[in-house]
Amino acid sequence: MVSPIDIQKALKGMDYPANKQQILEHAKGSDKEVVDALEKIDDREYDGPSGVSAAVFN
Repeated sequence: MVSPIDIQKALKGMDYPANKQQILEHAKGSDKEVVDALEKIDDREYDGPSGVSAAVFN
């Protein structure tokens, strides 16, 4: 089970705003469950990690 902390760790050092593809590219070395969760977010631009977490957990 992926937690918000896992998402935050995967996105550490990410430059925002960022789109889904940039987020997936940044997180690709992370745990497979984290990447799988991020693949389900909407394909749009995100202003920061809290927006990405909200997209994953809503």
